[in-house]
Amino acid sequence: MRDDADPSFDAEVRELLDAVYRVYQHDFRHYAVASMRRRVRQAMSRFGCRSVDELRRLLLADAGVFAEMLQFLTVQLSELFRDPAYFRAVRDEVVPLLGTYPSIKVWVAGCSTGEELWSLAIVFEEEGLLDRTLFYATDINPKALAAAEAGVYPLERMAQFSANYRRAGGKRSLADYYSTGYNAAVFDRRLRRRVLFADHSLATDQVFSEVHLVSCRNVLIYFDRELQDRAVGLFRDALVHRGFLGLGTKETLRFSAHVSSFEEWLPAQRIYRRR
Repeated sequence: MRDDADPSFDAEVRELLDAVYRVYQHDFRHYAVASMRRRVRQAMSRFGCRSVDELRRLLLADAGVFAEMLQFLTVQLSELFRDPAYFRAVRDEVVPLLGTYPSIKVWVAGCSTGEELWSLAIVFEEEGLLDRTLFYATDINPKALAAAEAGVYPLERMAQFSANYRRAGGKRSLADYYSTGYNAAVFDRRLRRRVLFADHSLATDQVFSEVHLVSCRNVLIYFDRELQDRAVGLFRDALVHRGFLGLGTKETLRFSAHVSSFEEWLPAQRIYRRR
């Protein structure tokens, strides 16, 4: 599918996103242009629309269509222990410091379908911190949140997940954490007992708790600079003094309006610490 820039198409997309915000209060107006252009074209193909205007009229007339379109507007692509070096660094360098707190709160922002959440929960379980840690897993996509809470993944993905887990310093077998059936793996409920799932938008909502670690990986890359600054400002306000922020390998605070609020704790793994 073509992804070339087209000023008139982009203008129609902006009108579409304005209408979405006005009617459904989901704000995608500050998502990266190229990414949103690609997703709108995918949605047009899915719904058989020949123009953005036709798509706009369709989704404004039917909330069910918008709910389905939300699956195109939000990214749901991840894997357990994606970028194993990050989780190894969390295990070896961050968790020992978090363990000095009597209780710990972790915010997995933009948790999508839960792969990063369960990766962190396993690390905390193996390092003996799960029982005194509360995880907040948030996303704007209700279907993604439901999938995250269910913790069910195709069995065919387990080989890659297990390889990542070993490279991330896993101490057991990943299979210890899930049961199988019907070609799916279901993660153990004991990992879920310390997780609160919630609808939260980095574009429109405010800070809801004080936390010791924010892990928000591969989300900021889909935002423009203004929205990136808003999201990082939320993370700054949510973190305790000397709390940690983990980003994706292609994300940085170097150009953020809030860069002075953080120090580069482990630059290679994109882990920052609140000043």
